[in-house]
Amino acid sequence: MTEELRERADRWLAEDPDPDTRAELAALLAADDLPGLAERFDGQLEFGTAGLRGPLGAGPTRMNRAVVRRTAAGLAAWLAAQGGSGPVIIGYDARHKSADFAADSAAVLAGAGFDAQVLPGPLPTPVLAFAVRRLAGRAGIMVTASHNPPQDNGYKVYLADGAQLVPPADREIEAAIAAVGSLAGVPLSDAWTTLGEEVLAAYLSAVADVPRTPHRELTIASTALHGVGGPVLAAALEAAGFARPVEVAEQAAPDPEFPTVAFPNPEEPGATDLLLALADRIGADIAIANDPDADRCAVACAGRLLRGDEVGVLLADHLMRHGVHGSYVTTVVSSSMLGALCAARGEGHAQTLTGFKWIVRGAPDLVYGYEEALGYAVAPDLVRDKDGISAALLVADLAASLRADGKTLMDRLDELAAEFGVYATDQLSVRAADPAVFAEAMARLRAEPPRTLLSRPLSTVEDLLPDSDVLVLRADRCRVVVRPSGTEPKLKAYLEVVVPVATGPANGSVDAARKQAADQLVALREEVAALL
Repeated sequence: MTEELRERADRWLAEDPDPDTRAELAALLAADDLPGLAERFDGQLEFGTAGLRGPLGAGPTRMNRAVVRRTAAGLAAWLAAQGGSGPVIIGYDARHKSADFAADSAAVLAGAGFDAQVLPGPLPTPVLAFAVRRLAGRAGIMVTASHNPPQDNGYKVYLADGAQLVPPADREIEAAIAAVGSLAGVPLSDAWTTLGEEVLAAYLSAVADVPRTPHRELTIASTALHGVGGPVLAAALEAAGFARPVEVAEQAAPDPEFPTVAFPNPEEPGATDLLLALADRIGADIAIANDPDADRCAVACAGRLLRGDEVGVLLADHLMRHGVHGSYVTTVVSSSMLGALCAARGEGHAQTLTGFKWIVRGAPDLVYGYEEALGYAVAPDLVRDKDGISAALLVADLAASLRADGKTLMDRLDELAAEFGVYATDQLSVRAADPAVFAEAMARLRAEPPRTLLSRPLSTVEDLLPDSDVLVLRADRCRVVVRPSGTEPKLKAYLEVVVPVATGPANGSVDAARKQAADQLVALREEVAALL
């Protein structure tokens, strides 16, 4: 086994096009570092519905130029078998190696006879999703690891409809990647093109029409969290008639090391501390945080970061109140309040598995989709994926219209709570290096689900296998959804309690219900932590 491991590493080293990973691998071989070699050659990155995502480094279990070239060659073979026409559009963010991975993909696709077109620089993921449809692309590739730690990168594939791929395409592409022989036999070509700024200009012009009201008076604080969204967000707000946001200076420029945050994810504790401090200093009406590839959007108001479910319902309500009719879609792990809102307003509603690849396919008349992880599709006719830029514009539109009436986002949340009750959500995550831990926990929970939640008898246990590794537990006015994360080494539990608002003075009743819901969430969190 030891000799076979060295032979695999030697073969990989001979084909590796990157001097950085060649040096890494050569050092491991010279030091006879068998554990290090085993980490890199014991298996390979799997190509799933999220494409590829993993740590940078040498070998088939890491993200590197050799893996990317092989992936691009497999994708090219699969696309050729599917037929069709049009260019393949390639985008990338500002992470380590992203530009190299984009160029390698373009060279492989051009070598296979495709019209490969690369966006003009590091840009948000929604710009790539928009460009696939705008340019009638056959497919799209986005090199990004979104909100993952600095040492990661990834590779997402979009189909001709501008949405992320779904089964069985992922398995078919994975098989095509496995069938690629020696990298030396993969033809490369420099006959690919770099697009001009017209694609970004078209995107900005399109999303400028997202706001539904004429109100524009607003002070906005923003952060790009060291990602690529800052200039695009500012330009989009200006194009829509808003003032430029005041940016967190320390986080404005792209930096693949993400030096001011532990994780470049607005949901993580501490990630938005600088933004909240800035918003307080300048008296901002709202604060916006995009994740590094700007497909997610976090919102703060009055010094508090809103949960994704709160923003999701606020935006849905705003669209409904301004005549946007059709289906409103969310996921099984998101708040059930959207369903109540749709029923009251007479709009269509659907619930899907987790992920925007399912949300955008959730209804033929989709007009809006969201998931609790800060993802919103507010204009699915433009971007068939989550889009943190257009979502920020609609949040600004809502906040400005409320400001014109002397109100804030928090006031509107209270009004909705008075009408529908308090739908309070929270999340619990368990991290582990070994995915087997998650499989064991899910198997245990399936075999022995709890008898009660919050001392209320369990009413239903819904198991979404084989479609998805998700378990839904329900009791009266409370719900727990448990699933392994698809992008991070976490087991995640999504908690929800619903507390009706008593009749009486509106503010006092809502505040009392919120207090009761918060207490129930604490108790439910303790129960679920013990379960997991």
